[in-house]
Amino acid sequence: MTARLLFFMAAVLILVVAGCRKDDYYTGSDIDLRFSSDTLRFDTVFTSIGSATRYITVHNRGNRPVLADITLRRESGDFFRINADGIKGPEVKQVEIGAGDSIYVFVEVTINPDQPVSISPFVIEDKVDVTCNGKTFTAQLEAWGQNANYITPKSGKGKSFLYQCDLGQETWDDPKPYVLYGILYVDSCRIVLPPGTRIYVHGGVVRDTTTVYNDGLLVFLRHGSLDSRGTPESPVVFQGDRLEKEFADVSSQWVGLLFWQQSRGNNLSHTIIKNSIVGLLADSLAQIKLSGCIIHNTGGPAIRGRNAEISADNCLLFDNGANNVQLTYGGKYRFDYCTFSSYTGKSEALSLNNFTCPDPPVCFSGIFIVNPLDAKFTNCILAGSDADEISFNRRGEASTFQYSFDHCAFRVDELDDAGNFPDFSDHIKNCIFLRPSDKLFLDRSKNDYRLDTMSVVLGKGVTIPAIGQDILGKVRKPMPDPGCFEF
Repeated sequence: MTARLLFFMAAVLILVVAGCRKDDYYTGSDIDLRFSSDTLRFDTVFTSIGSATRYITVHNRGNRPVLADITLRRESGDFFRINADGIKGPEVKQVEIGAGDSIYVFVEVTINPDQPVSISPFVIEDKVDVTCNGKTFTAQLEAWGQNANYITPKSGKGKSFLYQCDLGQETWDDPKPYVLYGILYVDSCRIVLPPGTRIYVHGGVVRDTTTVYNDGLLVFLRHGSLDSRGTPESPVVFQGDRLEKEFADVSSQWVGLLFWQQSRGNNLSHTIIKNSIVGLLADSLAQIKLSGCIIHNTGGPAIRGRNAEISADNCLLFDNGANNVQLTYGGKYRFDYCTFSSYTGKSEALSLNNFTCPDPPVCFSGIFIVNPLDAKFTNCILAGSDADEISFNRRGEASTFQYSFDHCAFRVDELDDAGNFPDFSDHIKNCIFLRPSDKLFLDRSKNDYRLDTMSVVLGKGVTIPAIGQDILGKVRKPMPDPGCFEF
């Protein structure tokens, strides 16, 4: 009897093992696995060292079991740990996921917010890969590594979200920095930034099923506006969130500031914008006033206006991958005591046009939409390595392209040729035509754009009663100097 029972049990065991043979698992490349969420977020802001555990499930939507390898990439080091099917990672091999069934992948993160950002950045990211039958499925991991104010979308990286305050005003006055993650739209709200406010924007490339785009964008819609109240001693700063030394001079880390159509009443005083793709972009009928601002180390232009209204004084624009200032499709612009430095890249310091192209094929037929341009520059320096640091592109009548340069210094060569703008001299007053050998700045190699003792622009400006100080708060002389720095 015992021998017969043992034989029966052995036979059952053989059947069970045979039923779980590897060649019974589905091996087709059309495998369909789904995560319970494509992003696993640890949105706890740790004020001291601590850990948190979350989980995601991996669901097999097929009608046959599969074997999968589950791997933590460890792109961010040792912050994250995984456990899949009861086995610790970072790599778990040959995990069975039954037909129509799911497995749990537990993820733990440990954060010490007191570590420097070079070790524990503001945003810590990693990925979990599930590989099955030669196909890889990936889930994103996100955690906050510093004690800061995180303003983020609920759905995670690359997603947009709306920030509102019922047409009121909100002041971001916490001494801790603010970290923006995703694409933030501000509407029905005025954001006030006191002196010394630090805004760190997390950017990067985002890929979804239909497109590839850049993350890290702050957009002010029609009823949204920005009031940035920096001072010479305590400026407001917008920059990327990677503060390690090796990222200090890396441009295009985030997109920039976008003032959308009809966003009015925007004021930026002593505000630094750096490491973005574009410093700020003002779209149709948006209105911005800049005073004492510095925009540098951008992959594209520092300022781009499109049929907008921009006034700027005592601003410094340098190390921009495209034009320092790019003004398109007309608009109204005033620049006083500004320094444009265009020694990097191959673009002019200033580019102006008064038209737009509604559709590229139509443009080839010479059909453009023209909008009047009104641009005035007073006491500005437009310097760079090109023979022409000013570029014009006009469509329509000359009356739709109004500009003037008063007591400015710039480099031009072919701009006033007969085939270009031979009347250029009619639009300038007491300006200096710069030569490559002219002394201008104290030490451009160190981005020191204060004026040299031998600068050719010393005392060559004209008094503007409404602007009595320079970018550092220094009183302007009766015969002031062009540019943002008074000698």
